[in-house]
Formats: sequence, C-alpha cells, structure tokens
Amino acid sequence: MPELLAVIVLGIIEGITEFLPVSSTAHLLIAEHWLPRQSELFNVVIQSGAVLAVIPLFHRRFHQFIFQWRDRVTQVYALQLLLAFFITGAGGYALKKGGLKLPETILPVAIALLVGGVAFLLIEAHLKGRSFKDQVTWGMAVGVGLAQLVAAAFPGTSRSGACIILLLFLGLNRPLATEFSFLVAIPTMLAAGGYEILEGLRHPAAAAQPERWALGALGLVVSAAVSFIAVKWLLRFVQTHTFNAFGWYRVALGGLLLVLGLQ
Repeated sequence: MPELLAVIVLGIIEGITEFLPVSSTAHLLIAEHWLPRQSELFNVVIQSGAVLAVIPLFHRRFHQFIFQWRDRVTQVYALQLLLAFFITGAGGYALKKGGLKLPETILPVAIALLVGGVAFLLIEAHLKGRSFKDQVTWGMAVGVGLAQLVAAAFPGTSRSGACIILLLFLGLNRPLATEFSFLVAIPTMLAAGGYEILEGLRHPAAAAQPERWALGALGLVVSAAVSFIAVKWLLRFVQTHTFNAFGWYRVALGGLLLVLGLQ
C-alpha cells in the first residue's frame, strides 16, 4: 500500500478509536501489521489531532470555565479535572522516564482488550437497575487519574475505557462519566503530544529515521475530522445505550487475536 494512503488509513483508525472505549493503541498496532509501521511520534501526533477535534463538542463546559469561573460548582469541577490531570501527568512522566514503550507484539494488547471487554460486561450487569449519581466526586477524580496510568502501562486497556468503566463502577451516570473522561483527556493527551513533538524537534538525530512531518500533519488532519464525527455520535449514543456493545466487541477482537496468534 502506498505510504500516503497508509497514513490516511491510520488517521481514520485513530480518529474512530481514540475516544471510543476500544483502545486506539491496540487498533494502530494491529493495522501496522499490514501497513508501513510509523514512529511512536507519528502516533502521538495523530492522537493530538483526535483530541483537538473534540474541544468544540464541549463548548458549553469551556464557556462555563471562562465566563462562570466564579461559580462554586464550576470551580470544583475544574479543580477535579486538574487533579486527575496532575496525577496522570506526574505518573505518566515517571513511566516515560522509566522506559515505558509500546509493545512490539500483539499478545499483551489482545489480553488487555479481552480483560477490558469482560470488565465492561460484568460492570454493566452489576449496574442494571441501579440509580446513578449526577455529580463527580473527588474520589472519582483521583480514580480517573490512576485509571489513565493503568491504560498507559498496559496498552490495549483503552484510556477512555478505563476511565469510563471506573466511573460507572463508582456510580456516575454514563453521559457524565463519558464527558469527564473526555475532558481529562484533552490536557493529558495534548501535554503528552506537545512533549513528544518538542523532543522530536530538539533531538532529531535520536530517531531511528528522520521524521516526515508532512505525513504526520496529514494524519493529524484526518484523525481530527474523523474523531469529531465519532465523538459526536458517541455522546448521543450514551444517552440511551449501555456500553455492552463495546464490551462484546473487545471480547471478540481480543479473542480473535489470541486465536490467530499474531506476533
């Protein structure tokens, strides 16, 4: 496949899977078994595009943060987001300095997909008929920060999936669990993306091959456009549906990867 087309395909995959609880990292690793393998920096760049695209979808929240910042409820919510971001940022930096890298094989990703899918199904069954909270607590914010670290340490877990499943388990309703997970992702992923891009610019010689920034920019634009559509759909979906469909999808994909034994 021509590399230009491969970059477009990877951008589409990233845009669809970054915020859906199915793990964008897993899908990119799977795709790169048949497509030209890109650098880790390329993956970070297209992730940043997917994250930037969702900002307009939460314009009401950002309007609150800017124009209603004196409101106590708004202040608490913003501080909870910052707490989750701080935990993730500090822990993520430590993991990065500790040598954390994406796996070279599919096996750990397949296991994480399968385990996460089973967890979604079990928690949805546990929550059936129960009432939900409509307010994020400080404990939930701490949990989201830790959940994002677990997702970073075990690719295939899904950052959004880990956060949403934890918030559901703690009793937060689906729309708010989805929103809080996505809002925390914006500064988290942009900070990680900015760090990697700066490192790539400052130390180009450290890379195995020179970064092709034009291809990265193309992937970013494609992933942003697709992500906007995917997240807009998901925000409507969670208003009236459970996450069981994503749980079954993860189980099926993880099981298939284990059966195929991809390396």
